[in-house]
Amino acid sequence: MSRWLTILAAFGFAISISAVADTGVPLGIGRTATVHDIAESDLTILPDGTGLPNGKGTSKAGAAIFAVRCAACHGDKGQGLGDFPALVGGRGTLTTDKPVLTVGSYWPYATTIFDYIRRAMPYQAAGELTADETYALTAWILAQNQIIKASAVIDRHTLPAVKMPNRDGFVPDPRPDVHAPQQ
Repeated sequence: MSRWLTILAAFGFAISISAVADTGVPLGIGRTATVHDIAESDLTILPDGTGLPNGKGTSKAGAAIFAVRCAACHGDKGQGLGDFPALVGGRGTLTTDKPVLTVGSYWPYATTIFDYIRRAMPYQAAGELTADETYALTAWILAQNQIIKASAVIDRHTLPAVKMPNRDGFVPDPRPDVHAPQQ
């Protein structure tokens, strides 16, 4: 019987909340986002590098950051651990029965690596890395996959110029309704 009372109470609470929300009366919490707030959370990085912030990084700097912030999940060499994916290797496996999808074998754009790290990593503290740390981690992953030289400096100008091994492995979607209108 108590289960039904709990369900009924939850239903009643939901109805009362929706009634308050429908009135349009402010609840006195939060604040309106400013232009600065919105700009800070606009993390969109396009394949051509549009949206990349200032900063720079090297593989050497990235190795130290990776060891502390990433290796527990992705392994000390980026090989992946448990349910956490490998970041390194897999080149030449996409046409096999067991393709290994890694940053080095599958991803079409180097800027996407920066974008993903910036938004979602490290897993337990997403969004805490600085632009320099994110560039350094990106450089380390690219160097481990032998896509760039270990001595390369990655920044907003050099990163979009990196040609990923599988860049031409993706077929453009020809449907007109999935592309932004041309200005």
